Amino acid sequence: MKRNILNKIAFVCLLIIAAGCSSKKLVVIKRPAADTAAIAKANDINSRLAAIRSKQVTFNTFSGRAKAKLDVNGNDNDVTLNIRINRDQKIWISITAIAGIEIARAQITPDSLIVINRLQSIYLKKPFSYIYGYASKQVNFQTIQSLLVGNAIGELLNENATFLPEGNNTAITGNLQGLIYKLLLGADLKVTQTNLSNTAARQTLQVANNVFIQASNRVIPSQVDILSTAGNNKIQANLRYTKAEFDLPLEYPFSIPKSYEAAN
Repeated sequence: MKRNILNKIAFVCLLIIAAGCSSKKLVVIKRPAADTAAIAKANDINSRLAAIRSKQVTFNTFSGRAKAKLDVNGNDNDVTLNIRINRDQKIWISITAIAGIEIARAQITPDSLIVINRLQSIYLKKPFSYIYGYASKQVNFQTIQSLLVGNAIGELLNENATFLPEGNNTAITGNLQGLIYKLLLGADLKVTQTNLSNTAARQTLQVANNVFIQASNRVIPSQVDILSTAGNNKIQANLRYTKAEFDLPLEYPFSIPKSYEAAN
């Protein structure tokens, strides 16, 4: 009898601890509808660019969990992504399926890409340029880093850009080494849409940001929809963040089991 009572008490304690350790609910931010942003008051392009840059998320580390639908060339899967970023140095992604079983792990740095496929016991180790088979050559490490937290791609904020009002939003358009781009910014200067197109290379990148939330005193999109095409290759990723935290100490565990074989 005493053992049963102790077991029940222990179970209740575990529930209390679990509740205390659960993730904080993400707070949805109501974005301004009217054009009250600083960009409307800026007279010169440098002032406009400075106003936009001041609204971008700055951080040392980022940790997020997202429910995601991934579609690579028609092969789609519903998964959970655990994403960790060490700013300008490393992006670590763990992909889990049903019951939290990890099926893949990826590590992206400014010069390399490594992916472990646990289902097939293989790994892929390539230079960063391997990504160009699925995205434009103007895409770099900082591009991916920016898109994951809803920031504007830095190279697109340049003095040759054209600023145009588009309803209550501001459109920034231009040509970057043959890459036609368009950024759509809300009145709060947060990026709502990013469109990149290189017709000659048959490459496009479209990103839509929706439902902005507050995480660690930063405002980021909780819904990030990415569509990238390059030739006959197509990748679509629909992320829905359920957890987002900044500037916590993080670990990035990554090792390739000796029994795994290298993929072609």
